[in-house]
Amino acid sequence: MSPRRNRPRGGESPDERPGPAPGRYGGGGATESWQGEEWSVRPVSGASAQGKRYRCPGCDQEIPSGVPHLVTWPEFGGIEDRRHWHKACWNAKDRRTTKVQRSRNAPRY
Repeated sequence: MSPRRNRPRGGESPDERPGPAPGRYGGGGATESWQGEEWSVRPVSGASAQGKRYRCPGCDQEIPSGVPHLVTWPEFGGIEDRRHWHKACWNAKDRRTTKVQRSRNAPRY
């Protein structure tokens, strides 16, 4: 018996295989304009940061590890300028007041 082949037989090389669909969590990002500045927005699946928790600046609630969300940063910002947002909070950022601080017992609406 011959050993198993690990390479594809056809003309397809590993580099030509279709990757994940763009726009899905873990895929590519986009650039959006907000507050007169260009922001890079990248969806993340949350699976790669097991054990890490982030606080969403939109709702001031915690984003548990493993939850899909967005990472945003100003186009000319550095690593320290990255922020992790819930997708719904990023989409509603223009309808929210600035620096909303909620107490632990406050309702989320």
